[in-house]
Amino acid sequence: MPELPEVEAARRAVEENCLGKKIKRAIIADDSKVIEGVSSSEFESALISKTIVSAHRKGKNLWLLLDSPPFPTFQFGMAGAIYIKGVAVTKYKRSAVKDNDEWPSKYSKFFVELDDGLELSFTDKRRFARVRLLNDPTSVPPISELGPDALFEPMTVDEFMESLSKKKIGIKALLLDQSYISGIGNWIADEVLYQARIHPLQISSSLSKENCATLHKCIKEVIETAVEVGADSSQFPSNWIFHSREKKPGKAFVNGKKIDFITAGGRTSAYVPELQKLSGTLASKAADKPRKQASKRKEGKAEEDGDGDEPSSEEEETTETTKSKKGASREKKNQDDARSEEDDEDPKEKSGKVKTKTSNKQEKSAKTSKQAASSRNSKKPKRAK
Repeated sequence: MPELPEVEAARRAVEENCLGKKIKRAIIADDSKVIEGVSSSEFESALISKTIVSAHRKGKNLWLLLDSPPFPTFQFGMAGAIYIKGVAVTKYKRSAVKDNDEWPSKYSKFFVELDDGLELSFTDKRRFARVRLLNDPTSVPPISELGPDALFEPMTVDEFMESLSKKKIGIKALLLDQSYISGIGNWIADEVLYQARIHPLQISSSLSKENCATLHKCIKEVIETAVEVGADSSQFPSNWIFHSREKKPGKAFVNGKKIDFITAGGRTSAYVPELQKLSGTLASKAADKPRKQASKRKEGKAEEDGDGDEPSSEEEETTETTKSKKGASREKKNQDDARSEEDDEDPKEKSGKVKTKTSNKQEKSAKTSKQAASSRNSKKPKRAK
């Protein structure tokens, strides 16, 4: 979160309320982690008196086209959000600003006041978003590396089938790959796979033509439905797994069916075992691969991509196990280093230590021999006079 529908809702709000208006005032946060590649003062100067011409989106990235470059560009990350004062944009779980909060929010990274008094802010509480000032946002990463947008540039059914037939990885991992299709994150991937009755770990190339066609249809329907209601999750269909996917294991159900949770594509994944079954000879390989990905994944990167969920109990357990192993590894390394330091000692000092040890051993041995001899002598019978 946010995923394509949330970012599209933000784009549409800017398009409906801000086009043709000049930027009168700008405040850019002094936060080099989020504001990338330019100082706050330079960013602010580049915006003043510019007119907002249009708002564009690809995947989970948004940029504002001004009457001249450079252009502000937003990668939403885990909790990035656009707010327009007095305008309902969208609300989602990790959004930082509430209606009764201060304005602009203390989490605001980009704030502008337009010539008609309208105010726009981009906030990010968790600081995994990126705000850039670029001459051509589409020509540089991350946008230049994205695959076709899931809403604006959908593959045809035939193209989709052909591309899947060449992919030897789990379908959930593939859907999360932004270089394959951009805009699909964790909750959308879970939803479309549930609607298509496909297991998250099913190898992509093993899907039948019927499965491929169904999945293609579900991607289109889920994204369009979410966009139509402005990404307001309270208006999502009641039969979606979305409403139950964040409940605790054992207490999560959808349409009377139990929801289980596994790691797929490096993410906690909700699915219904009764309806989404693994099939084919490659299923076991698919089941193993995502777990390896999850253990190697960098949490920061996952959150920056905006696909992640809060860690599951399984992931926390894995983390603790990893910490334990690392602790044992460090202890062994310390022991090895200690032995190594002894090996690296000056030869003379080392030989001296060996000699001392040998001398002590010889002295001990001599003392023991003397005591034994004394004991033997005491046991000999005395001669008669």
